[in-house]
Amino acid sequence: MNLRSTGETVLYSNEMSEQSLADWVREGPVTVEDGYGGAVLGSSADPVKMGAHAHFLLWCPIIFPDRIRISWDFQPLEGQGLAMLFFGAQGSAGRDLFSPELAPRTGFYPHYHSSDIKALHISYQRRKFASERAFRTCNLRKSPGAHLVVQGADPLPSPEDAEGFYHMEICKDGPQVTLEINGLRIFQWLDEDPATGPGIGGGYLGLRQMAPLWAVYRNLVVTALH
Repeated sequence: MNLRSTGETVLYSNEMSEQSLADWVREGPVTVEDGYGGAVLGSSADPVKMGAHAHFLLWCPIIFPDRIRISWDFQPLEGQGLAMLFFGAQGSAGRDLFSPELAPRTGFYPHYHSSDIKALHISYQRRKFASERAFRTCNLRKSPGAHLVVQGADPLPSPEDAEGFYHMEICKDGPQVTLEINGLRIFQWLDEDPATGPGIGGGYLGLRQMAPLWAVYRNLVVTALH
């Protein structure tokens, strides 16, 4: 993406490495290592023993405004798990996402979709369960409530067939949310249904993975839309 030609301003950029992610907030058993040209993320817990508590979320410690473009490169390495990106995340009732008044979070999914935080979250590498592998979709949910608001076909390969990095891009332009992978539009949605709660604005973003997936990330860029 040519930022100069679009008139967008870079708000945040991160090459994605063990060092550059040192100040990100870790919830759950996350492991961060350097490798494959980026930051390799995976769970340090045994998913057989820990089950749904083997997963994690890694938060960027910056509050972003509404009307942003989020882009990064993603490569699945091994394991049939799941990858997600949370954005517009905040605590309920006007509280900060990291307020001590909020319930503790440990990477267990219900802590994020049906607790005291609000956010949008896109799952884009859904291979955890047999049903996800048999019919592959990218899902956008709105929380609290885990409302499934839109789906699109998932063009990403499983780890054994991946060839290098895939460019991910989420655009949140007010109520409009779009997802593109390698320039292919996956879905577009408007946050205007009162049945799913008030519209989501600005907030934090975070990377979530479900074990046993290991994946590598690089070149995270957040730009402001004008």
